[in-house]
Amino acid sequence: MSATPQKNRASRRVLAAAAGLATVGALVAAMPAGAQDRGHGHGHGHHTPARTVDVQLLSFNDLHGNLEPPAGSAGNVTETQADGTTKTIPAGGVEYLASSLRTARKGHPYSITAAGGDMVGASPLLSGLFHDEPTIEALNKIDLDVTTVGNHEFDEGAVELARLQNGGCHPVEGCYEKDRTFRGADFPYLAANVTDEKTGKPILKPYTVWKKNGVKIGFIGVTLEGTPDIVTANGVKGLKFHDEIETVNKYAKELDRQGVKSIVALIHEGGAPASSSYNYNCDSPGAGDGISGPIVDIAKGISPKVDALVTGHTHQAYVCTVPDPAGNPRLVTSAASFGKLYTDTTLTYDRRTKDIVRTSVKSSSSSNPTSANHIVTRDQPKATDMTDLIARWNTLAAPVANRPQGFIGADINGRGSTAPEKPLGNLIADAQLEGLAPADKGGAVVAFMNPGGIRADLVYKSTGNEGDGVVTYGESFTVQPFTNMMNVVDLTGAQLISALQQQVSGANEASPKILQVSKGLTYTLDMTKTGAARVVVDTIKLNGAAIDPAKTYRVAMNEFLAGGGDGFAALGQGTNKLVGPSDLDLFNAYLAAHSSATAPLAPPATDRITVIQ
Repeated sequence: MSATPQKNRASRRVLAAAAGLATVGALVAAMPAGAQDRGHGHGHGHHTPARTVDVQLLSFNDLHGNLEPPAGSAGNVTETQADGTTKTIPAGGVEYLASSLRTARKGHPYSITAAGGDMVGASPLLSGLFHDEPTIEALNKIDLDVTTVGNHEFDEGAVELARLQNGGCHPVEGCYEKDRTFRGADFPYLAANVTDEKTGKPILKPYTVWKKNGVKIGFIGVTLEGTPDIVTANGVKGLKFHDEIETVNKYAKELDRQGVKSIVALIHEGGAPASSSYNYNCDSPGAGDGISGPIVDIAKGISPKVDALVTGHTHQAYVCTVPDPAGNPRLVTSAASFGKLYTDTTLTYDRRTKDIVRTSVKSSSSSNPTSANHIVTRDQPKATDMTDLIARWNTLAAPVANRPQGFIGADINGRGSTAPEKPLGNLIADAQLEGLAPADKGGAVVAFMNPGGIRADLVYKSTGNEGDGVVTYGESFTVQPFTNMMNVVDLTGAQLISALQQQVSGANEASPKILQVSKGLTYTLDMTKTGAARVVVDTIKLNGAAIDPAKTYRVAMNEFLAGGGDGFAALGQGTNKLVGPSDLDLFNAYLAAHSSATAPLAPPATDRITVIQ
C-alpha cells in the first residue's frame, strides 16, 4: 500500500542529511558471503536423481516489521466457505509464521523461502523503535533465502538499507544491547532496478542463484518503478528507479546465458483480485473475475524465460495464472501482508532441460494445486525462538511503549476500514488541525492526511496489561510510525480543488487515494463519473462557505504530502512553509487533551465526504 514511508524518529533525519552519496556504493559490497549459493536444504534425503525434482517455493510479502500478531481487523484473513459465505480468521505474528514455514518444509528436501519486499518500514514500535533490527533478526532465524527490496526498504535511505544488509550498529543511536552488534541480513536483498545515479550500477545485487545437488534456480528482485512517488525525497536521494519489465528481462537473459534456465521474479508491485478472500479462485472464468492492477501488464510483458512471479505491495492475497508473452500459463502470487499468509508453490524442475515444467494454478496432472495461499493460524504452537526474540526486544521497548496516551470507548478503524472516509483518518486530521491552527503554530484552517499513512486501527481491547480502552505510545506509534514532520503552507482555493481532484484522477484514477480531511471541510464524490469530474466542485465547502479559487488558505499536512507525494502535485505547490511538530506528537497531544478514563474518546462520525456510488 502506498504510504508515507519515512523515518521513525528525529535522529533519522540527521542520518539522511549527513549521508553522502558516496556511501550508496557501500551497498554493492554489502552482501552476505556466499549469497550466490543459497541452498539451505530445509530437509534431508539423497536418492538417485529422477528426471524431475519438485522444488518447494514458500513465499510471503509486506511483513512491515509485524513481529507480534497484528491487532484488530488488520490481523484478520477472509475465507470463503463451501456454501459461499465468508468468515474472518485471526492470523499472523512471527511466532506462528516461523511455525507455519517450518512445518511446511517437512518432507521437502528442496525448499526455498523467498519474499516480495517491504519486510521492514512502517513497522510497529517493537521493530520501528530499533530501526527494524528485530525484524531482520527474526527473518534470519526463519531462514529466509532471498527477498527483493520494496518501497519501504528506502524509508531511511540507501545507507541505512546497506546497514540492514551488512550489519553494524546504528550510526546515530549505536548498539541497542550490551556486547551485541547487529549482524545484518543472512539473506540477500535484491534491487535489480535501483541504480546509483552516479555510477549507473545497481545498489544491491540484481539477482542470486539458489543451488542444491545440481538444481539451480535464479531469483531477480525489483521494486515498483514509481517508488520515488511514494517515498520521501531523502529516502531515494541519489537513486534511479527503472522499468520493471525491461529490468527483469535484461537479467533473465543474463541468467539464461549463465545456464540458469529456472527463474523466479520477486516484484514489489501487485494487483487487486476480484475477491478479498485468500482462497478465491483467481482463474475462475466469470465476468469481472480474476485480477486487475499494474501487475497484470507487468506479468504479460516479462520474458517467458521467467517461470513464476512472487509479488506484493497491494497487501492482497492471490494465486493467479497470467499467460506469458508466448501464451504459456505462468503463476503470479501474493500473500496479503503482515505475515498473515504464506504461499506454497511447487516448481517442477527438469534436470535435463534445467527448466521449470510450467502448469497453471490447478495442475493438470493431479487434483492438488501447484500453488496455494495458506493461513498463518494462531491456534498452532508458537516458535519458542520467536517468543524469546519478542520478549527480549519488548523488554528494551517497554519504558517507551507502555506509556498511556489517551482513552477510547470503542475501536476506531483506520487500516481496517475500506470506506473512503475512515474514522481514524478524521481523528488524525482533526489532531493536526487543532495543533497547527493557533496563529503562532501556523494558522492552519484545514488539514489533510494521506490514507496510506494510517498503518493500523486503534483497538479498544487491551493488547498487553494496559487495560481495555487505553491507548499506549506503542499503539499510537503503530498507527503513525513514520514520525513525519508537519508542514503548514499557503495554497490557493484553486490548488485545493486540484488536490481533491488528484485523489481520483491522473495517477490515482484507477486506484483512488482519498485524503482524510479535518472537520469543517465537506464535499461530494461522485464515483459514477470518471477522472477529475468525480469531485463535485460546487459542493466543496470549508465551514459552510464555498472554497474561493482566488483566496489563499493555510493548509496543514505531513511533509510527505507537502512534497507532492502519492500523486498530489497540487499539494507540493505550497508556499510560505512553516515546519511544525511531528504527526505523532500532535496525535498524542490530541488524545491527551480530549480523553480520560471516565470520558473516553468515541469514534468520530464519518460525514465529511458524501460518496455517490
